[in-house]
Amino acid sequence: MRVGILGGGQLARMLALAGHPLGIESTVLDPGEGVCAGAVATHLVGGYEDADQLGRLSAAADVVTYEFEQVPETATTELARHNTVHPAPQALATGRDRLNEKRLFQELGIPTARFAAVDSYEALEAAVADIGLPAVLKTRTLGYDGKGQAVLRESGDIEPAWNQIGGVPLILEAVVPFGREVSMVAVRGTDGEKRFYPLVENLHREGILKESRPRFGDPLHGTAVDYAGRLLDRLGYVGTIALEMFQEGDRLLANEMAPRVHNSGHWTIEGAEASQFENHLRAVFGLPLGSTEPVGSCFMFNLVGHLPDPASVLAVPGAHPHYYGKAVRPGRKVGHITLRAETESLLEERLEQMRRVLPAD
Repeated sequence: MRVGILGGGQLARMLALAGHPLGIESTVLDPGEGVCAGAVATHLVGGYEDADQLGRLSAAADVVTYEFEQVPETATTELARHNTVHPAPQALATGRDRLNEKRLFQELGIPTARFAAVDSYEALEAAVADIGLPAVLKTRTLGYDGKGQAVLRESGDIEPAWNQIGGVPLILEAVVPFGREVSMVAVRGTDGEKRFYPLVENLHREGILKESRPRFGDPLHGTAVDYAGRLLDRLGYVGTIALEMFQEGDRLLANEMAPRVHNSGHWTIEGAEASQFENHLRAVFGLPLGSTEPVGSCFMFNLVGHLPDPASVLAVPGAHPHYYGKAVRPGRKVGHITLRAETESLLEERLEQMRRVLPAD
């Protein structure tokens, strides 16, 4: 079995690592030199619209997938002429455009914050008048980890925000007074079978995920499963997906979907019977899905802009560090640590130990 992956970052790296025990060979296409997935997979250096390299990727793969949703739609459409591509290009087109996402959520009866399309300064003023402030102005595409966004707290913020990110298709979203941020990571096979991981509670700093904690038995788990299941079936989806949501009172509001494996599911490598990466590969190759049941209690720390001493990390019982082999720079995800314990109380003790190892925000 051979998988081709568009993108050569840490998600592709972890997909390739998950494929090795299953006998799956991985080839990645990425324009960067020395990408971190290249240490564990064949790396084709080239742009995502490079016809020659797309041809080589096609020839090297039985199935093609992608590690991020900013891949040009033309690339997946071209590959789909010769290969099976999962998730399907339709899911990519939806997931890469925030307005398309929100409209799909509405169609499926999944609640969201109020939003409006913005394609001119006049439209922005009208949207603010309708939705009110505070609100967040976002690019519809190519935004991630807090990029391509501007928060509008008062009317004086409108013009600077437009000057900062205007000129491309935008969306204005109402700020939600949420109690917490959560995500549902789920997987759907070629036969329509669906499996769901426990609801995950997330903490972000400056738009970048810092911590994730699966909450077993969460009272909103069933609601999250319902919403994610609607998405999976509507899209005819194959593979792993993440649905990010805000909790407002006793309800969940969908924020965005990621048609791929997701940062908030990294804990599954050590913390679930089958990781999100293994299940993604099982799904796209039409193999039986693995169990999403948790193994003990877990917590995931993202390592952003720093790499702690491995000896200090490994001195904490239950710690599983993952260093991506990327150069360290501010704001860059360079690794993560999963912390696991048999019980929640023991996990709390180990969390205290680990927080003494990691730098404070």
